[in-house]
Amino acid sequence: MANHKSAMKRARQSVTKNGRNGINKTKVKNALKKARLAVGESPEIRDEAFKKAMSALHKASSKGTLHPKNAARRISRLAKRFHQASVGQQA
Repeated sequence: MANHKSAMKRARQSVTKNGRNGINKTKVKNALKKARLAVGESPEIRDEAFKKAMSALHKASSKGTLHPKNAARRISRLAKRFHQASVGQQA
């Protein structure tokens, strides 16, 4: 346990930040899961799921929960998967 006043404050801040980060990470994981499941759906559903997942990733990176390059990498991989699915349906 922290002994100094500044260390106690830092411990409180850490708990608060950890809670916020957990909420943001859960939102990202849920959005990504829904997007992955929507790959085989109709184009409208698929596009909507992709937009929501991309938005969740951008928000998490802007708030500092995810590193910006981590969010960019995840968006890139998701976009690649969605593009392959759309090309496959057109053929």
